[in-house]
Amino acid sequence: MKRFMYIMTTLSLLSFGSHAQKMEKEMPKGFDQVRSGIATGKLDSISYPSKTVGTTRKALVYTPPGFSKKTKYPVLYLLHGIGGDEKEWLKGGNPQVILDNLYAENKLQPMIVVMPNGRAMKDDRAVGNIFDKDKVEAFATFEKDLLNDLIPFVEKKYPTLTDREHRAIAGLSMGGGQSLNFGLGNLNRFAWVGGFSSAPNTKRPEELVPDPEAAKKQLKLLWLSCGDADGLISFSKRTHDYLYQHSVPHIYYVEPGGHDFKVWKNGLYMFSQFLFKPVDTGSLTKYTVLGTPASTNIRNVKYPQILPDNRVVFRVKAPDAQKVQVDLGKKYDMVKDTAGFWTATTDSISRGFHYYSLLIDGVAIADPASESFYGMSRMASGIEIPDKDGAFYAMKDVPHGDIRIKRYLSKATNSWREMYVYTPPGYDKSTDKYPVLYLLHGGGEDQRGWATQGKTDLILDNLIAEGKAKPMIIAMLDGNVSAGGLAGFNENVLKAFENELKLGAIPFVESNFRVEADANSRALAGLSMGGLQTLYAGIKNTPMFSSLGVFSSGWFANNPKLTDPQYAFMKDNASTINSNLKNLWISMGGKEDIAYQNCQIMMKKFDEMGIKYSYSEYAGGHTWPVWRHDLMMFSQVLFK
Repeated sequence: MKRFMYIMTTLSLLSFGSHAQKMEKEMPKGFDQVRSGIATGKLDSISYPSKTVGTTRKALVYTPPGFSKKTKYPVLYLLHGIGGDEKEWLKGGNPQVILDNLYAENKLQPMIVVMPNGRAMKDDRAVGNIFDKDKVEAFATFEKDLLNDLIPFVEKKYPTLTDREHRAIAGLSMGGGQSLNFGLGNLNRFAWVGGFSSAPNTKRPEELVPDPEAAKKQLKLLWLSCGDADGLISFSKRTHDYLYQHSVPHIYYVEPGGHDFKVWKNGLYMFSQFLFKPVDTGSLTKYTVLGTPASTNIRNVKYPQILPDNRVVFRVKAPDAQKVQVDLGKKYDMVKDTAGFWTATTDSISRGFHYYSLLIDGVAIADPASESFYGMSRMASGIEIPDKDGAFYAMKDVPHGDIRIKRYLSKATNSWREMYVYTPPGYDKSTDKYPVLYLLHGGGEDQRGWATQGKTDLILDNLIAEGKAKPMIIAMLDGNVSAGGLAGFNENVLKAFENELKLGAIPFVESNFRVEADANSRALAGLSMGGLQTLYAGIKNTPMFSSLGVFSSGWFANNPKLTDPQYAFMKDNASTINSNLKNLWISMGGKEDIAYQNCQIMMKKFDEMGIKYSYSEYAGGHTWPVWRHDLMMFSQVLFK
C-alpha cells in the first residue's frame, strides 16, 4: 500500500509540473468577461500606515475563491502605470475576472494579489501633470514604502507565506519598470518578477542584474513582455539582450499590440499561471507569440523575426508563385496563406551572421525585407542571429572611428580599385602616425566583407576603448585580382595579389594616411582565401611585416603543385621567417571548419621545419562569428 501511495504521489507531482508548463501562448478571446456559475474571489480596499510617506495610503487586495484565514497564501504585488493609481488595473484590466476564470479552469495556484498606489507621496492622485518631477520621483520612493510599510502590513493582516519564494511582483508600463527595479534589486524579497511593457524608468540591465550568476540562483521566473507596436519595446529588448548574453533564464514575450490593456491583460493571464509552481527553464524560450525583427532587416520591416530560441520566422509576399523556400544552407519549405504570404519557421539557427536566399519557383533571389551583402560571389540576403559571446562587437558608448571608402589607381594592375579603410577614434584631430593592418576577405566576398559582415570598426572601437588594442589603421583590401576564383586558384593568381599588395595597396595607404611605414608597423591577415594570400605574400615578404594572421585557412593538402613550393621556400628561409615575424597567428573554427584538416597538416609541416607560430581555436565552423572573434584576438597582439 505504501508503495502504491508513493507511485501515485510521484505521478501527481509529475503531472503537476507538466501542467504548469502546458499553457496557451495567448489569452483566449473573452477570457476577461464574467462567467456565471463559477466561484469568485473577493476585492477589498485597505488602508495602511506609511512611515515612508508620512500618511495613510490605500491599496486593493484580491483574495482567491475559497479564501480561508486558516490557509497561508503566496502574494503577487501588481503595479499600475504612470497615469493610474491603485484602481487602474480594476478599471482597465478586470484582473479579478481573469483570475477567477483561471481558478475555474484549475490553472492558477491560489494567491493573494495586492494592487497598491505606486506613487508614494502624500497627494498620490493621478491628477495634474503626471510627469512632474516630484510625481515621477514618487514612483522610485515607492520601493521603500513597498518594502518597509506595505508588505509588513499585508503579511500581518492576511495569512501569507512570507518567504521570498512565495512573493512576486509585476506591473504595467511605469509599474513594469518599478517591478524590474524593485524585484531584481531585492532578490532576497522576491523570487518572481514580471514587467509588462516596461517604461523608461527601467534601470539599465547592468544595474538591474549586476551579478547574473546570483540572479540565476535566486530567480524562480523573470518575465518580460511587450506589444510589437509599442514605442517602449526597446527597454524590454535591451533587458532581454543582456539576460540572453549572460544566460539568465527568462521569458521574453512579444505579441501583436501597442501600449494598452489588451497587452497588459494578456501579460497577467500568462505570467500568473507560472507563479508559485515548478518552472521548466528549458521551455521558457517557447512562450512568445511573435519574434523580434532581425537587426539586418531594412528599416521598419517586421520580418524575418528571430524567436527567443533563435528559430527564425520568414515571411514574403509572392501571390503568383508555385513554390517558395528559404535557403540557409538547409532549405525550408514555406507555406502560403490566402493573402499570398508565404511563411516558414526554421530550426534554431547558430549565432552570428548568415547568408540566405529565397528560392521562388527555383530562382534564388535576395529577400526584399533584408539588407543585402556581397557574398557567395553575388548579392545575397544576410541575417544576424544574436550571439551570447558577441559583446565585443556590440555598439557601445565609446569613442568611434570611421570607415572610409577609398578608390585608387593601382600601378600593379593599371586599373581603378577600391579599399575600405578604418581610422581609429581621434584620427582627424591627431598628428600621430599609426600602424596598419592589411586585412583580406574570403572567396566570393570583396573589400566590403570585413567592414559590413565583419564589424571591424566596432571590434576595434571597443578594444581601443578598453586599452586592449593599440590604435591602428585597418586597410580592408579587395583580394579579387583574377576572374578564376578558387577554382582557378594557382601561384600566378597569388603572385598577382602579391604585386597588387606591394605596388598598389600599400603605397596608396602610405601616401594618403598618416602611417608608420616600417615592418614593425605593418601586419597582414586574411580569412579563408585571404588566409592563403596572407601565407603567400606575407611569408614571401617577411621583411615588410611584423605579424601575419591566417584565419580558417591552410595550404591545400591535395594540391602539391601549389603547396610544395611554399613549404620548400619556408624550409629554406625558416630562420629568417622566425626572426622577422613577431606573430604568425593561426586560427580555426573548430573541427567543423572546412579548412580544419588542411590547417592541421600545414601546422605539422611547420613543426617539422621549426617555423614558430601560435594557434587559436574558436568553435563555429567556417563562418563570420569565428572570423570576428579571430580579428578581436589577433588585433590585441599587434604592434606591441
